[in-house]
This record gives sequence, C-alpha cells and structure tokens, in this order.
Amino acid sequence: MTSANSQSMKPATVAKKLGIYLPATPQEFQDSSISRADFAELQANPPEWLAELRRNGPHPRPVVAQKLNVSISGLARGGVEEALTTAEITGLLQAPPAWLVTERSTHAAVRAEAQRVKDEAAKSDAKKARAKAE
Repeated sequence: MTSANSQSMKPATVAKKLGIYLPATPQEFQDSSISRADFAELQANPPEWLAELRRNGPHPRPVVAQKLNVSISGLARGGVEEALTTAEITGLLQAPPAWLVTERSTHAAVRAEAQRVKDEAAKSDAKKARAKAE
C-alpha cells in the first residue's frame, strides 16, 4: 500500500484516524505502512472490509464511548475494557445497566458545564471588545 517518495503512516495511526479497531483489520493492513494518498483513497472509497468494520465493529473505545454518549473514563468505570460490536452497543442502549445511566448523566452534566463556561467566556470577550471600542 505504499508508493515511492511519499510520506507514510503506521497502521495504528491510520486505524485511529479511520475510527476502526486495528486488531480487527486484515493482516495485510496491519503489516503495511500506508501513504497519505492511500489513506485518502481509503477515506474516499472504503473497501468492503472497512465499510463492514465501521458498520458492525468491533469498534475501538473512543467510538464505543461516543455511541454510548459517555466518556472513555466512564467506559472504564463501567468495566468496559474491550472493543464492542454494534450489536453489543445496541444491547446496552436498549437495556442500559445502572453504570451506563449514571455515566450518561455525568457526561451530560460535564458537557453542559463546559458549554456554560464557553458561553460565559464569549460574553466576557464581547463585553471587553465593546469597552475597548468605546
């Protein structure tokens, strides 16, 4: 998958950028370095194995956390250490265990607080800009 005179990336980097779980990729992918052109091609025209991984998993922890609407730390606190498939994620969402309910509410509160701080900073910056303009 490499071409002459082009910058290449390690499979782990490419997997992270594509949001896929590296151990679930074909061995050929895991053993090669990928040029930026090949990476762009994977994004633009994903092969069937990549489309299948994105659709059904297993998904890496950042993707699992995003799909469950919790933080990666929340996953760890909930005991989720391994990659999960789409079916497993759907099962958790349909019958959420207590830890998932708790982590989702915690995650929502953290996001709300971050938005409040951001809005407050924007108001402060606007106030300073008005004062400076006067």
